[in-house]
Amino acid sequence: MLHAIRHLEGESLHITLVSACHTAVGDEETPDEVIHLAAGLQFSGFKSVIGTLWQVDDSVAKHVVKAFYENMFPDLKDGGVMDCTRAAWALNRATHAVKTAVPLEQRMVFVHIGV
Repeated sequence: MLHAIRHLEGESLHITLVSACHTAVGDEETPDEVIHLAAGLQFSGFKSVIGTLWQVDDSVAKHVVKAFYENMFPDLKDGGVMDCTRAAWALNRATHAVKTAVPLEQRMVFVHIGV
């Protein structure tokens, strides 16, 4: 997958959110390695990557993801432009917005890498 992404010349790779389990941690066999899926995506060209540090429960994480996109892209329907430098802020706002619906350990599982 990373090989294919790396070769998307001319494409705009701004932001990706990978909400599968353990996308921002290394492998048990190589715990000292810093390259994990989220880092690999950033090194492949994405400016901002949202990954997860441990197991994420889909039934509650969907609330964080929805709130993230609402904060990240509030004005795209009105002709606004995507600004990947808002990703960390949007993730922060999303985790605060879902306090009552999502347990703390499922809110803090998400991590931002990049600009």
